[in-house]
Amino acid sequence: MSEFEKVTTGLGEECGVFGAYDMDGGDVAPSVYYGLFALQHRGQESCGIAVTDTYGERKVHSKKGLGLVNEVFDEESLQELKGNLGVGHVRYSTAGASRAENAMPLVINYVKGILAIAHNGNLTNAIELRHELEYTGAIFQTTIDSEVIAYHIARERLNVEKAEDAVKNAMKKIQGAYALVVSSPRKMIGARDPFGLKPLCIGKRDNTYFLASESCAIAAVGGEFVRDVEPGEIVSFTKHGMKSDKTMAIDPKKQARCIFEYIYFARMDSVIDDVNVYHARIVAGKALAESYPVDADLVVGVPDSGLVAAKGYSEQSGIPYGMAFHKNSYVGRTFIKPKQSQRESSVKIKLNVIEEVVKGKRIVMVDDSIVRGTTCANIIKMLKKAGAKEVHVRISSPPFLHPCYFGTDVPSNEQLIAHSHTTEQIREMIGADSLGYMEVDKLKNMVGDLAYCDACFTGNYPMEVPGRDVSLAFE
Repeated sequence: MSEFEKVTTGLGEECGVFGAYDMDGGDVAPSVYYGLFALQHRGQESCGIAVTDTYGERKVHSKKGLGLVNEVFDEESLQELKGNLGVGHVRYSTAGASRAENAMPLVINYVKGILAIAHNGNLTNAIELRHELEYTGAIFQTTIDSEVIAYHIARERLNVEKAEDAVKNAMKKIQGAYALVVSSPRKMIGARDPFGLKPLCIGKRDNTYFLASESCAIAAVGGEFVRDVEPGEIVSFTKHGMKSDKTMAIDPKKQARCIFEYIYFARMDSVIDDVNVYHARIVAGKALAESYPVDADLVVGVPDSGLVAAKGYSEQSGIPYGMAFHKNSYVGRTFIKPKQSQRESSVKIKLNVIEEVVKGKRIVMVDDSIVRGTTCANIIKMLKKAGAKEVHVRISSPPFLHPCYFGTDVPSNEQLIAHSHTTEQIREMIGADSLGYMEVDKLKNMVGDLAYCDACFTGNYPMEVPGRDVSLAFE
């Protein structure tokens, strides 16, 4: 699927991972299903669940496919997934094409049994590692870098006693961003890259442990949030409980959480690394109101991730907050159109302006980002057609100037409108009456003392990055 065939309201998502281990032996597939359902915003392209019974034959039963969670699974298919240890995944393609075989979890049969692996993120050295494996006889079934991780874990497992040590040895070789949930015949293992670029947290309900990309998924299955997996930490769960290994951790000052989790990716009811996402977006909106005040009648947010920032702008500026858009909830964040020319009509399918709210008013429209500018221009056009007198655009992120190598689908420089145009040129192109972006130095207000990655805005990458776009490497 080319970049132009993805129709989104902004950026491509990341992915979502979820794991469940019931120590009492109960089936976990329904819990994994609901966990993935709560993470659907992180990827709508494909999904999958793999389960195993740690007490029985230890076979892995899996089902995956292209589409949303409720399209791929039904009651019957969940009943067939018998097992007390399960791994699930929702996917948005960053590396590797959109094909059924690239759906996760990956299930690998090898000498020591069966591994199932779900991965959120992108490796920066995937190409070299893949070539190295191919030249020693590895045969790849997919075009995703997650398979490179799975092979390295399987190989390392032959040299060590415990599966979690195999994960640790694999982590010494892989570079980039990753949150991993791995099931071996008797264990569930979670691992987070040393920079903490991707989120991962732990939850518990009775005698069932959960791993999830976001805390909202733990709440969705009636679990209690325990804590975040720390950057560089490996956690393992067996019938004896949980163990932790932090030997891969790095200096906290060098950690680099993805700031875009707080701006856009995460659901507003999640808490990541002790930072409440809702609060972070309120702070962002307030910062925008301080930096770019304007005389206006109403502040509105573009659903979904612009809504809370708009509320923050309203609170700081004293301008009333209103709901100007109806969003069709039955269209995923991403859906496919055959031609770029159909991008405009697809925006209207997803969003409709409520004329009564905006007619005759000067509007402040808050959104999370401008990527190419197409979507933003269409929304402004819709607002003005509905009678808005003025539309002042405020963006709760700085301009995108650099590609992301860590699993966020920020397009190449040529497609980033801010890369080749000034703010004033962009304002003119999208038809806004004024335009203000979040200032880079105010991002820190959103997350307090947390060390974060803002490379897509500044070019300051937390590690060495490849000279070319790794996300195109395996296509």
